[in-house]
Amino acid sequence: MITQLTQKTHTIAEYLEIDDQSEIRHEYIEAEIIPMTGGTTNHNEIITNLCLLLKPPIRKQTGKVYTENVRLFISEFSIFTYPDVMIMAGEPIYYGENKTTVTNPKALIEVLSNSTRDYDLGRKFEYYRSLESLQEYVLIEPEKTLIMIYRRSNNKHWTLEIYDNPNDRFTLESFGVEMSLVDIYEGILS
Repeated sequence: MITQLTQKTHTIAEYLEIDDQSEIRHEYIEAEIIPMTGGTTNHNEIITNLCLLLKPPIRKQTGKVYTENVRLFISEFSIFTYPDVMIMAGEPIYYGENKTTVTNPKALIEVLSNSTRDYDLGRKFEYYRSLESLQEYVLIEPEKTLIMIYRRSNNKHWTLEIYDNPNDRFTLESFGVEMSLVDIYEGILS
């Protein structure tokens, strides 16, 4: 006997109710609610370092830096996700009535993991590229020195820059903020 598993699909309203009442975060992709797993200490260390590096210069530009507990809505695909770091130019544009979901990041940063690497590099980047406001997508490997930055040069053309030397420095061009890999990986690299 063959048993067929059926996947339960949910409306956006059902997802928002479940996610808002839950103690864990969930993504909403193709009408499916997907629980998010926890991160490693390296993952957390990198996000903390990024916030410490980014918050002061972004604040001077009246921008905002949000971490993994603020939801992002991608309207073209009707997807809700939680990027590790979102950087806004100016005030956020919210989805809905509350201040839990934003729609207009200028830069997104994801710290990769074994369970999300392929998704972050592939399908998620496809979703992110549909955001008109997005100018840069940064991917960071937590277990080795490697940062990949995708930059939008026009609507459909993105360039890739790779930094893999601990002494490398790069500029988050959408905000003019220079950072070093040494500072991003502080507490991780020996």
